[in-house]
Amino acid sequence: MTMVNKIAWDDTVLPFQLDRADIRGRVARLDGVLSGVLKQHAYPAVVEALVAEMALLTALIGQSIKLRWKLSLQVQSRGPVRMIATDYYGPTDDGEPARIRAYASYDVDRLTNGAPFDQVGDGYFAIMIDQGNGMKPYQGITPLTGGSLSACAEAYFAQSEQLPTRFSLSFGKSSEPGVAEHWRAGGVMLQHMPKASPFASGEGGSGDDGLLTAQDLVDGDDQENWNRANILLDSVEDLELIGPSVAPTELLIRLFHEEQPRVFDAQTVQFGCTCSEERVRQSLSIYSAKDIEKMTTPEGRVTADCQFCSAHYDLDPATVGFEANKDGE
Repeated sequence: MTMVNKIAWDDTVLPFQLDRADIRGRVARLDGVLSGVLKQHAYPAVVEALVAEMALLTALIGQSIKLRWKLSLQVQSRGPVRMIATDYYGPTDDGEPARIRAYASYDVDRLTNGAPFDQVGDGYFAIMIDQGNGMKPYQGITPLTGGSLSACAEAYFAQSEQLPTRFSLSFGKSSEPGVAEHWRAGGVMLQHMPKASPFASGEGGSGDDGLLTAQDLVDGDDQENWNRANILLDSVEDLELIGPSVAPTELLIRLFHEEQPRVFDAQTVQFGCTCSEERVRQSLSIYSAKDIEKMTTPEGRVTADCQFCSAHYDLDPATVGFEANKDGE
């Protein structure tokens, strides 16, 4: 199999700030991460596209939050694609990569020939932040709206955080000469720096079904700066976001040179799953021996598969559950 060419800025997230406009942002390029996520499952192309978009959003949002442990994005839907779930694990030490994993569940017989977002129906988009033991998890949700997962993420930040946020994403299969076909993704995230919002509570927003939008959250000079940055972002081309020839720093100069972009240290990301036999045993520790017996296969084993990485675990039923025989292994 032909190996994928590794580019220096692949699988990185570059934070930046537009000092003139009081806007912060991220530029992300994913390549090997998507290969790691998608090769675990034989998804139809339309499902792969949704998972690729969700993974890219996860990289951009995860790097923008100071995490001690995990950020999760989730779509729950009544459509053909019932669920998309992603996790972003912040680096444990300086210089270490962050890790991303993702999976989708879907009804193959209900998939259509429409656009990827057509495969999700009524439902919600959620962001969950888990800062580890002893910290209360946070969850915010917003309806599935706007025709794309990135629009849902923008709506989430407007509703739950009252932060004007904008994403410009590109993703698809790359077929460079001499390189195996594979998924690549690239995107830019803009976010106005936090400050008091001009939105008056109790009034409906200007979005679908009265949802708040970024425009509802800025006024005066902030609105002018936000609109200018968005107009500049609208000029970006897909190949600039996803192609191998434009470095993230060069992209920022092309788009925002008059806004005085200032970059910070890039964060590398990689595919990574946290499943293990120990975690499987821990999840089964709440069950009695009688419960475990009901889970035992005709071959006399208890099995479990990881939805994220497809790892298969095969355990002796005598060694799991709270009545386990600790000497049974």
